[in-house]
Amino acid sequence: AKYPKAVECLSKDRDALLAFYDFPAEHWTHIRTTNVIESSFATIRHRTRQAKGCVSRITMLTMIYKMGLCAEDSWRKLRGFRHLAKVIEGVKFKDGIKQTEKDKAAA
Repeated sequence: AKYPKAVECLSKDRDALLAFYDFPAEHWTHIRTTNVIESSFATIRHRTRQAKGCVSRITMLTMIYKMGLCAEDSWRKLRGFRHLAKVIEGVKFKDGIKQTEKDKAAA
């Protein structure tokens, strides 16, 4: 391989990298990225740096809370939220499809 260390790292972490296939297919886009979380907190981080020293701890927490509420309006709704109860109950998914007893016996 051209990059043996990279290949070794990917081979070692293969199960973790592909773990999102064990969830409903609708959830895959949400599991593979943390950009939604990072972008939501970027504005809060920027504002708290600008306001540092100008406010008390209580007013800073209040400001962060209010900015979080405003940011919540632009969040996307979780796709496949109807599957959350199944995931919590431990229902198994393979390649994004719910596994039935018949599927498990065939495997």
